[in-house]
Amino acid sequence: MAVNVIPFRFPGIPAVRCAFQTRQGGTDKDAAGPEYCGGNISYDVGDNAEHVTANRRMLHRQLGFDRWVELRQVHGDVLVTDSRPVTAVDERPRTEADGHTTDRPGDALIIKTADCQPILLAHTSGRYIAALHAGWRGNRAGFIGSAVARFCSRYGISPADVMAVRGPSLGPAAAQFVNFDTEWGPAWQHWFHKEHMTMDLWSLTRHQLHEAGLPREQIFSLDLCTWSLPDMFFSYRRAKASGRQAAFIWIER
Repeated sequence: MAVNVIPFRFPGIPAVRCAFQTRQGGTDKDAAGPEYCGGNISYDVGDNAEHVTANRRMLHRQLGFDRWVELRQVHGDVLVTDSRPVTAVDERPRTEADGHTTDRPGDALIIKTADCQPILLAHTSGRYIAALHAGWRGNRAGFIGSAVARFCSRYGISPADVMAVRGPSLGPAAAQFVNFDTEWGPAWQHWFHKEHMTMDLWSLTRHQLHEAGLPREQIFSLDLCTWSLPDMFFSYRRAKASGRQAAFIWIER
């Protein structure tokens, strides 16, 4: 059964394709348990490797890009420019980073999530792309702004000519931080709902992208909450043992 994806196209950039995977579809027969059923694509969460490999191969065939480019995500602020593809879809990534870029057509930059925000960037020329993994620590560390700056510096482009889309992730009503004072602090109160003890990470990310130089009209989002849609998405906050879905961006040949 095909793995379900939500396609996205940046307006005016036909060469760049994006897709946000859901957990629906895929193969269940080899899953290690119900928390991994569907399209889990991560080898690092306790699922059977055969199940993960089958889902990854299925997605590769469905989407039609040439090469699978993946990181070992560590909730840091490292951006790898000109990220290199793995040699096979079932190869584990070795490069530790939370963002990568490329200008090579056919290379799909991949971000794995289960509540964190996948953020995909494309230059209006269609020649340069980037993919970021932003958990709340990434927001807190200013990774989004620094990654945009490094992306633009690498290719000699302006952030005013960059578009961004944020994929399904933990929504404003579900991003609870009972230790707000120690984990965030007063500087972040604008995005904190004191009564519910929740952070609006979606609005914060939009703000950080705009502060990095992207025009507001070039910032897009898929406002789908991973925690509140259990039939559609894996969620670490909902079930600590959980699969991962992927976001993809690539330049077509």
